[in-house]
Amino acid sequence: MRLHRNLCFSVIDGLTLIFNEGNYADKVIQQLLKRDKRWGARDRAFVAETTYDIVRWKRLYAEIAEVKEPFDRDNLWRMFAVWATLKGIKLPDWTYFENTPTRKIKGRFDELYKIRKFKESIPDWMDELGEKELGKEIWTQEIAALNEQADVILRVNTLKTTKEKLQTELFDLDIETEFLKEYPNALKLKERSNVFTTEAFKNGFFEVQDASSQLVAEFLNVQPGMRVVDTCAGAGGKTLHIASLMENKGQIIALDIYANKLHELKRRAKRNGAHNIEPRAIDSTKVIKKLYDKADRVLIDAPCSGLGVLRRNPDAKWKLQPDFIEKIKETQQEILQQYSRMVKVGGQLVYATCSVLPSENQNQVSTFLKSEAGANFSLIKDKKILSHKTGYDGFYMALLERKA
Repeated sequence: MRLHRNLCFSVIDGLTLIFNEGNYADKVIQQLLKRDKRWGARDRAFVAETTYDIVRWKRLYAEIAEVKEPFDRDNLWRMFAVWATLKGIKLPDWTYFENTPTRKIKGRFDELYKIRKFKESIPDWMDELGEKELGKEIWTQEIAALNEQADVILRVNTLKTTKEKLQTELFDLDIETEFLKEYPNALKLKERSNVFTTEAFKNGFFEVQDASSQLVAEFLNVQPGMRVVDTCAGAGGKTLHIASLMENKGQIIALDIYANKLHELKRRAKRNGAHNIEPRAIDSTKVIKKLYDKADRVLIDAPCSGLGVLRRNPDAKWKLQPDFIEKIKETQQEILQQYSRMVKVGGQLVYATCSVLPSENQNQVSTFLKSEAGANFSLIKDKKILSHKTGYDGFYMALLERKA
């Protein structure tokens, strides 16, 4: 591979924004890709994948390059040189790469690769927490899986098309996909491609949604005609899936504390042809209280650490802090206590997170069931999804039923 100066400069600019100014990697990369209209697909892929790569392995590369935060541009070029050397890419004769100790880089990599926190490029506290909660063997396998690049998975919108028809339509555009066993509405891309520019996407035939995430709506056990409340709907990935499972029959009340996310949900619902969704912003406790004892099904897709989705959000490793996880656990229990009251007798509730930590998952459900609010609920089943076992995001979901 030959390195091109303008592409490398874009990567360095992006890393400056992500590491030094705290910007989100996905937003930075979106902006970088609009820089030069002359760039082809290969150029854009280089900028996106190289930036994500260096973000993912920040701690390892910084240690090898012997640089510390905040990184100036010279530091970032040294980290870039480490990335290129370890990828076997010949460094061009540029000022930034003068005196790069190629042999030393490889030797240092061999040393650090024996220490998990460097090998997997994670903060000390995260490494200790993962081992404490999952055990050494499982955590070692899980964090390795969470450092792999995520596949692109589509969820077919059955309100508008079928899996077979969508596969054929994409194949005609040279986008090859494959079915996934045990994921009824999923198509996996065989090679990465910008599917958002296709007519099929614009027509609402599919959404991009990880395979693990697609299991949550199925777990909720919805039927057409029910009243369902999605309590932390956000921009509505799971809400839209629920709408398709309900065949547009019945009512879905989509709640969120952020009104702007619900505006995005409204836009997506229109594209998807989902007509039974009613967004409601939680601007007071009245919104929740009005729904007490009214729902056949309630989904709590709870705010969490997001440790199960590090593959697609590698910069989260550097943004997350231990005190945030402690606070979010309090929030999770508060939400369970409050929102569970919307379930009517005989109704069901799903509590879900995109975390792999038992303290955010089964422990929260256990605490809830022992509480006064949870006394009338029983656990029907739960599912722990680990990335190293499935190849998809880490997730947890528990199905609870309200008894008489």
